[in-house]
Amino acid sequence: MPELLEVEAYRRLASRVVGLDVVAVAAPDPWFLKGGLDALTVTDALVGRRLTDARRIGKLLVIDTDGPTLGLRFGMTGVLDVDGVDGVERLEYGGSRREPAWDRFTLVFEGDRALKVRDARRLGGVELDPDEARLGIDAAALTPAGLRAVLGTSQAPLKARLMDQARVAGLGNLLTDEALWRAGLDPARPAGSLSPAEQRRLLTHIRRTLDELGERGGSHTGDLQASRRRGGVCPRDGAELERRTVGGRTTYSCPHHQH
Repeated sequence: MPELLEVEAYRRLASRVVGLDVVAVAAPDPWFLKGGLDALTVTDALVGRRLTDARRIGKLLVIDTDGPTLGLRFGMTGVLDVDGVDGVERLEYGGSRREPAWDRFTLVFEGDRALKVRDARRLGGVELDPDEARLGIDAAALTPAGLRAVLGTSQAPLKARLMDQARVAGLGNLLTDEALWRAGLDPARPAGSLSPAEQRRLLTHIRRTLDELGERGGSHTGDLQASRRRGGVCPRDGAELERRTVGGRTTYSCPHHQH
């Protein structure tokens, strides 16, 4: 599923068409247009506009133009394609098929160039002028003070707090499980219960997880990933992993070293 690392790859790919003018828009799926948009409105808003920048805030890809801002969200199976090239080689739950019916939104430029969102499960979406203020601090920019503010005195599960996009933008299920496993912290313990030393350890492992998995190729490349299944065992100490629902998401953790 696209998390911070995948959307960052999409941002880099989208930068290839920055500076080009939109000559056509294809928006065949009304469900994919959010915020009251329809195909005619988004076409009128974007045709003739020049792309000026490609940015990322958490899992949101922001395409700036010399008119409105375009926001692209990718859900679980969304892939960005620019000129026939996908932004990632694979998604954990996305597969590699290219069905024309899955093309939900396309910007067309001169010379038959195009930026396209392909989404099999239709859980992503397109909006104009997205409310960027609704998102919390980008996970890649977390500081010690920022993490302290995120955790606060909350009694919410630690994993749920880290995945709350209004507080920390970009961490999804795979990255959060990996970082907490590396940090030796139980995903279900109250977020506000971490000691200062545990907070420092957590931030260290969030940063290392993003850096290392980014170099490997995505959120699905973590050390824990192959064991995230029923009966899987901890790669560190061999204990059978605990499978729970935490923060509404299927969660894997080690009962032996995560406390």
